[in-house]
Amino acid sequence: MKLHDKVAILTGAASGIGEAVARRYLDEGARCVLVDVKPAHAFAQPLVERYAERVHVVTADITRRDDIARIVTSAVDHFGRIDVLFNNAAIFDMRPLLDESWDVFDHLFAVNVKGMFFLMQAVAQRMVDQNEGGKIINMSSQAGRRGEALVAHYCATKAAVLSYTQSAALALAPHRINVNGIAPGVIDTPMWEHVDALFARYEHRPLGEKKRLVGQAVPLGRMGLPADLTGAALFLASSDADYITAQTLNVDGGNWMS
Repeated sequence: MKLHDKVAILTGAASGIGEAVARRYLDEGARCVLVDVKPAHAFAQPLVERYAERVHVVTADITRRDDIARIVTSAVDHFGRIDVLFNNAAIFDMRPLLDESWDVFDHLFAVNVKGMFFLMQAVAQRMVDQNEGGKIINMSSQAGRRGEALVAHYCATKAAVLSYTQSAALALAPHRINVNGIAPGVIDTPMWEHVDALFARYEHRPLGEKKRLVGQAVPLGRMGLPADLTGAALFLASSDADYITAQTLNVDGGNWMS
């Protein structure tokens, strides 16, 4: 087991990529702190029933300073330490550039950038105090590699994740804390129903057409599934990645070459 007895915090753990990675970490022997804005009873019960004492659930909002502190404190109180952070919680919105609003900007950056950064900072401080290294994995996106006419704010937030990952990796390298990212492509999660509906509105398409087209455009011929991300997430959390830091791994079926 690659993560035997490691303690991992995973945000956005209620569904999609976060849930899939949580299951993979647990199968690999980790003890997991599952964090989401949803109440624990709304998502975690199957994992609690299967993995019992290796699962701890925290309902929290990473845009709130007190909640970030509570996530870290709760993890340490329950499991005694933190070895891995899978920094995954994010939201999506889009609209034409000339219709963008301050409120949408503030909301996207609050979750995707500010919450991501300050949770990373809080966990990193705990890892420094432990003096045993650690692994931090920040979820970016292929959208962070380029601009998109209808998706300006989201693309910018995910580009910020790439940048903060690089800066944090350099800052934390002396403490043997590896900081890397994953940039998924188009992944078939519950969020894509929301994405598809927005594209239908702004590109005047039938519902489902955008999802079908982006899947067809992937060089490997399909949209990704949450399970397609779990191998990269496990690799970067494990000792196999001890000599890798400041990198963001594309897991996108060939959509982006770098």
